[in-house]
Amino acid sequence: MDRELLNYLQKISPEEERILNGQNDIQKELYTSQENFVIDSKKLLEKGRLIEVRPHTRFAHFPKHGHTYVEMVYMCSGSTTHVINDTDKIQLAEGDLLFLNQNVTQEILPASENDIAVNFIILPQFFDRPFSMIGQDNVLRDFLISTLSKGNTMSNYLHFRAKDVLPVKNLVENMIWTLLNKRAENDTIIQTTMGLLFMNLSQFTDKLNQDNPHQYDRNIVFAVLKYIEIHYKDGTLADISEELKQTPYTISRLLKKHTTFNFKELLQQRKLQQAAYLLNQTPLSVESVMSAIGYDNSSYFYRKFREKYGCSPKEFRVKDK
Repeated sequence: MDRELLNYLQKISPEEERILNGQNDIQKELYTSQENFVIDSKKLLEKGRLIEVRPHTRFAHFPKHGHTYVEMVYMCSGSTTHVINDTDKIQLAEGDLLFLNQNVTQEILPASENDIAVNFIILPQFFDRPFSMIGQDNVLRDFLISTLSKGNTMSNYLHFRAKDVLPVKNLVENMIWTLLNKRAENDTIIQTTMGLLFMNLSQFTDKLNQDNPHQYDRNIVFAVLKYIEIHYKDGTLADISEELKQTPYTISRLLKKHTTFNFKELLQQRKLQQAAYLLNQTPLSVESVMSAIGYDNSSYFYRKFREKYGCSPKEFRVKDK
């Protein structure tokens, strides 16, 4: 990280100074007005703001709490230890990213002076622009959206070990710098940068939740979704089962449990999403589009496309112009 920026983030805050002077408890009134410890975005965000960044409070145990917002934690230097939902213990190392949705509970063990983490406080509507930047619908985009939404039941958090992914590091640090230099026009810059961040993260799913056995099932699901994203034309359940060294039954069960869809349904969704993209973005004929996504039965393709989009492929192309 840029040394000047790191030096700024390392400064002792008034809250930390109070802790160092012997008052070891976190002042909950700084974070919430509720009896239960749910950190309120209204305490941390100025009125009208959708995102803010603040250094994590060091030197004290941060007790179990919830959030009324989406939180993204970035580890600038050193490490911090987080307990998620009372069961998952995660140690963030330099360069790591942790996304937490509004369903999660979090507890943070004491950090030392050189353990510098920053917390992004983000209202869900902030993500409208970033997600639209990912482009065409795809199963990975759907997964990210569901993970960051309050009603999701599959996963409450995402942990990326991104130290060696230079684009991710640069984008996150750009957001920190931009947020600290408050200007009216910065909102668009930050949302655009977050969109670029998600586009990059979707290419590095091998960095996701690597060290957590409690996330094993979800990691399998994510690997299958990535496989479908790449191999939507001719992918098979047998191929991905062999690649992951899992039985087809195990993969089918996990997909159904965590996404409510089986492999065939997810593959079909991705094919139709790609068809819609090609119809909208290219001059390819409907027959060429059908071939490009791996369909050879035109009546089946037309029927499934109409079921999903409410019109024929030709009508879709005209409607979207």
